[in-house]
Amino acid sequence: MQESNPTLYSNVVEILKKEASEGTSRKVTSSSKAFLWLTRSLDFAVNILELIEKDVEVNMEHAVEEAYEATLKPWHGWISSTAYRVALKLVPDNKTLIDILKSEVEDREAFKDDIKTFTSLLLPLLDEIHSILETYELDRLKAT
Repeated sequence: MQESNPTLYSNVVEILKKEASEGTSRKVTSSSKAFLWLTRSLDFAVNILELIEKDVEVNMEHAVEEAYEATLKPWHGWISSTAYRVALKLVPDNKTLIDILKSEVEDREAFKDDIKTFTSLLLPLLDEIHSILETYELDRLKAT
């Protein structure tokens, strides 16, 4: 993260550091909380993409459920968990989602390769973000 855009990196770190030192990172409106939930959302999306890459025919509701259990559920309270159960009913079927994601790529293997390339680029960035969040003890915040 630092090598690709040092200014962005230092700005994000400074904001997280400032909010952590001031004790405002736990506020609903904090940048820290927004950054944390953005990161968790990306974890969720990557998890789903990895499941699709492993099995292009995966049942989307099952994939979303598995990704949710692994990434978001530990941080959700009962209100967020209830909202998730409602949202789960809106998950598109496999074919619809694959058609949306693959754009012009017709070959399933090329599509799987695209997913693998995307996730391999995103995972190191997410690892670094998680490390930063841990440094400022922001990684354990739950939904309010």
